[in-house]
Parts: sequence; structure tokens; C-alpha cells
Amino acid sequence: MTTKLDYSSVKDLNDYRNIGIIAHVDAGKTTTTERILFFTGKKHKIGEVHEGAAEMDFMEQEQERGITIQSAATTCFWSIGDRKFRINIIDTPGHVDFTAEVERSLRVLDGAVVVFDGKMGVEPQSSKVWGQATKYNVPRLCFINKLNLLGGDFEASLKSIQEELSENAVAIQLPIGTEENLRGVIDLVKMKAYVYKDEEKLEFEETEIPEDMLAKAEELHNQLLEKIADANDELLEKYLEDGVLSIEEMHSAIRINTVAGKIFPVLGGDSRMADTKLIIDAVCRYLPSPLEKIYAYVDEEDEEMKELKGMVRGLHPDTGNEQRRELKPEDHFCGLVFKISMDSHVGSLAFIRVYSGTLKNGSYVFNSTRSKKERVGRILLMHANHREEVDEIRAGDIAALVGLKDSFTGNTLCDDNNPIVLESIDFPDPVVSLAIEPKTKSDQEKMGEVLRKLMQEDPTFKAETDTETGQTIVSGMGELHLEIKVDIMKREYGIEVNTGKPQVAYKETIEAEIQHQEVLKKQSGGAGQFADILIIMAPNERGKGYEFENKIKGGAIPREYVPSVDKGIQEAMSTGVLGGYPVVDFKVTLIDGSYHEVDSNTDTFKIVGSKGFREAMKKAKPILLEPIMKVVVSTPDEFAGDVTGALSSKRGQIKKMNPKGKVQEIWAEVPLENMFGWTNDLRSMTKGKANSVMEFGHYAKVPGNLVEGILGA
Repeated sequence: MTTKLDYSSVKDLNDYRNIGIIAHVDAGKTTTTERILFFTGKKHKIGEVHEGAAEMDFMEQEQERGITIQSAATTCFWSIGDRKFRINIIDTPGHVDFTAEVERSLRVLDGAVVVFDGKMGVEPQSSKVWGQATKYNVPRLCFINKLNLLGGDFEASLKSIQEELSENAVAIQLPIGTEENLRGVIDLVKMKAYVYKDEEKLEFEETEIPEDMLAKAEELHNQLLEKIADANDELLEKYLEDGVLSIEEMHSAIRINTVAGKIFPVLGGDSRMADTKLIIDAVCRYLPSPLEKIYAYVDEEDEEMKELKGMVRGLHPDTGNEQRRELKPEDHFCGLVFKISMDSHVGSLAFIRVYSGTLKNGSYVFNSTRSKKERVGRILLMHANHREEVDEIRAGDIAALVGLKDSFTGNTLCDDNNPIVLESIDFPDPVVSLAIEPKTKSDQEKMGEVLRKLMQEDPTFKAETDTETGQTIVSGMGELHLEIKVDIMKREYGIEVNTGKPQVAYKETIEAEIQHQEVLKKQSGGAGQFADILIIMAPNERGKGYEFENKIKGGAIPREYVPSVDKGIQEAMSTGVLGGYPVVDFKVTLIDGSYHEVDSNTDTFKIVGSKGFREAMKKAKPILLEPIMKVVVSTPDEFAGDVTGALSSKRGQIKKMNPKGKVQEIWAEVPLENMFGWTNDLRSMTKGKANSVMEFGHYAKVPGNLVEGILGA
């Protein structure tokens, strides 16, 4: 059951909090969100993830597997004293295959709560999501969860955060008791103890700090004071004179430093209990409102940062000049589409974060990324898969729009008369592919439409037809990613497919720099064709992609024909000369050529560009590249030798061993080709006691002795 909310009850943007819950898989993100919804009165029954009853995990696949697959949005309210806050929350996946959901959520959020498993501390995906939050300049709180379980250790987890993520992580709480004896927390600001009041542990009782913990609490209180006292000149002066700050002054200092990214407050406990109330308090007290978040990637020392608070920057789509908008309902409207979702009742939903202005139901918006005008049919505020229709949304809101036909993830929507393009969202390329075919002919046409919808929803999922075999090839970030997509096709759209074996997404590049002339000459009878180019083709550094440079002088080729050469190359580079794989990381410089006044045109120069690329590539020492995966295995000590041996046998390189108590964390880089079925192998090898995380790392040259086997496969 959910409660209908009065969204208009909080209008002041200073009282908005747009936050994400992010973590390594199984650290307790969704459980934490469920408790937040329970304590804020948004729902009246607590849903357990392991029972498949979590509100935010509404997909069948999420409920069955007990993991979050797609980000879900909701809104709730919380009061501290007389002040009421509106909290827009996005619960994100922890599994590395769905990292795009985290990426696009953090792009539009103002703050985040990072949840850690108190038994494990920092885990591989913890580092990944932390880096994503840093990329988008997102202030963070940390919550060390599951301290009630065997092995839960607040101090060890805090130390791992400080050593592996940021030395500026600082405790603002100290748990009372360990493991099954966890019975509350000490507030290091108020210097009071809060112990569970009843057996259900959903309420706290304020009391004095236990005698045996007073010295430790005072030590951490003083460490906190030292970290935050320089929040501003006034607070620093008082601290230097008196050596203390009042409770309200400490709250203010923590907030100033957190918003600036100078500290990361750390809380701890069990998010199933009353501890979650303290997380909500901390979100409201310390994380930024939309007016305080800095939406720009600038140096911390840059004075311009002060000007950018409450501002969003972008470019004019025509002139390229910088544009700024204030995060106010009165400014010109602009927002970013961060997610597309297909809804069986209303069709396509475009999730948008509004940065400035006001958008009314039924109005027109301008998609400045694609130069398209669209009409907003309906505006919906979302609570997981429930929705509530509203008449308008304003700066700071997160909502879903119905009726947009040409808007996609990363597109900017704005006022037609005052266009702006906001920075988009980057997503990694897929690394695993599958051949699929529908089990019945009647599903063939339907499958194409469904795949188009799935690609709209997920920018890391691709589908295309192999021109040689006629097969449909789908590509994604991992085996689980593709498995989920196939399952969605079956359950939600009634399409059953046969699948081939997973295939590696190889790429091609070159190792040598060469000069090549290509001439197209057909001038016998009828309309002729002529184009002549001289190019230099050279390797580019790995990961830099394709570059084209025009160095034509003296009008040897008319300026209007040069883009056609570039276009011809780009069309041809999708299929390399070795195995027909995409070609990456090379540069072409056009240095000379000639043309015919009658027989030359844009088409002839496009053809000569395409043909010239292929011939030049044959001479430039083409090589095959394979995806190398970053693999992190957490295993009991007794199986560490078997695991390292297995990884080495797969052409893996062991990068480091990180002991954590009785568990070894093994970091390795392994070719994807050898990692299919790894999860089952690991489970057998370690009697189900180890777990593994794998994500794309980089592309590397395939050893010469293996190339023939791959190309002949």
C-alpha cells in the first residue's frame, strides 16, 4: 500500500533533496530504501528483498533474483522540528552489468548515500560507484550496514573507506555493541547515546554514553571537530578561541564541508532498524539542496565555483557559446532526460530532471540535442511502478513525461526560444554478444519492435542484423545483462527465442603508419566518376578512437568534398579487413588529392574515402583486439590458491591480493573470451563460498598464436 502524497506541501528548493542510494551488490541498498519509505510513512508495510516484496524492486526478475536491475524513483517527506523536507530518491543496481543505471542516475542527482556491507568494508563495486559519484561531483554520506551480523566491524570498515576511497571519510556516529549485541549508536555531534527502545528496534531512546565507550566517543568527536572547524572563517575563529562548537554550529560545519566535497560523513548500524531514521536526518541536514549543488566539473580551488552554486551550465546548440540557467522556477525551462522506460499502460516514459523553469502539462518542449519539437502529453510523478499525474513540474523536480516520440537518454529538453544543450551521459560499449532467433516465424517482426524498445530503455544494450548470416545479434555488458533481456522478451512481450553461445565483441586496429593514394576513375561512356585522395593513416593511442584531419592546401580538393571522405571512412570502419570487426583507435590525415569539374561530387569522394580506408588498412599492419575484463574474486583463504591458478590458466594476470580477515580479495585482468561460465566454475571450486565481480577494463592485442583460431571460428 502506498500513500497519496501532497507534493505541493514543500515548494522551497532549499528543502528539496534529490538523492541516490548506491553500493556494491548485496550491501543493502534496496532494504535501506524500503525502510526510508516505511519510516517516512510512504508505505505501511516493510517489504523484504529476500521475500521478493521490496517495493522498489518491482520487476519479476528483481523479485526472483533478489537484486536490483533498473533504477527506480520515488518521493517521500521528512520533518526535523518544524522544517519539512521533500526527498526524491533513486534506488540503483549494485551488479556491475547494470552500471549504466548508476551512471545516468548520478548524472542528475544532488547527493548520494553510499551503503557498505559492515562485514566486507569497501568492495569492488563500492569503488566503481564511488568513482562515478566523484565524476559527477556528487556529495556523499556513507552508511556501514549489517553491523548486527557475524563479522560486522564498524572501525575496520571505516578504515577501509579511508584507505581505499577517501581519507576525508569521518565518523559522525559510533555503534554501541557488535554483531548480535548491536543495541544502538552514539551521536558524535550531540554526544548522546541512542539505544533501541523495544524488541522490534524501530524506536530509539536517548541516554548517556556508556562509561566504557566515553573515551572512544570523545576521541572521535575531537577528530570530527578538527575535520570540520575550517568550514568558514567565523566557525574557525570560534573553534580556535574556545576549542568547541555548539551542536548547531557543528551541524552547519558538517553541511558546508559535505556539500563542498571536503568530507564524507560516516554512519553505521543496521538499516532494518531505527538507524535508518538517523540516515534520513543526515540526508536532510548535510546533503545539498538543488540550489547548493555545483553542476560543473571545475577545480576545487576555482573561485568560479561560488558563482556556479544553484546554476547549471550548457552550450547554445547553434553558436556553441556557454549558457547558464538558475535553478529557479522563474528562469527559462531546461531539463535532462536521464532514462527512457516502456510502460505497458502509457507507452514510453521519459524520466527528466528539471534544472530550471517550470513545465506545464500539455505544453511543447524543444529537444535541443536532436533539434525536435515535442508535446508533453502527461506529467507523472513516480513511486517505483506506481504513478501520480500532476499539472506541472518545476526546477528541482524529477518526473516522467508521457507523449515524447523523439527524445532519448542524455537529450536536453528546453524552451524553444532560449535553447541550451546540457552535458549528456557517456555509456560504455557492449562487450558480449549473442545470436538470437524467435522460435516462431510470427514473432520475427514483433521481435524487431521489442528490441528497438529495449535499446531505447538501455543505452548499453545493442541489437543489429548480421548482413552475412541474417542473424540478429544482441550485445550487452555481461552474460547476466543479456540473460535478463532475453527473459524480459519472454515474460513481458511473449517472445521466446533460441540463443547461441555468448560471443566476444572483438575490434580491429593498426600498428603501422602508412601513406596511401586512392583513385576512383570511371570515365568511359555516360556520366563519369572521379575522385583522388592522398591520406596518411596512423595508429591512435588505445581508447582514443577515430580522428580525421584535413590538411588540404591550395584547393586541391574543394572544401565541400572533404566531409564526404570522412563519412566514407566512418562507414567503412564498421567492418575491418581481418574479421569484419569494428576498427578503432586510428587517425586519418587527408593531405592531397585532385578532382574533376564534371565527374567529381560528394558521392565519388565518399566512395573513394571508403575504398581508400580499406586498402590503407591492409598495408598498415592490422591487428585484432580483445576485451580484457577486470575481475575481483572474494574467497575464503583456503581456496585462494585454486582461484589464482584458475585465473592464470585463463590467460589472466593477477594484479594484487588484498587480505580482509579470513577472506582474500583477488584482483586480476583476464580476456573475456576465457570467462564465459566463470560463475559456475567458481561456485564449484569454492563450494559456493566465493563471489566474483567482473567488468570491462580495456582492449588489448590478441596474441599472434590465437588470432587464426579466432578468425577461423
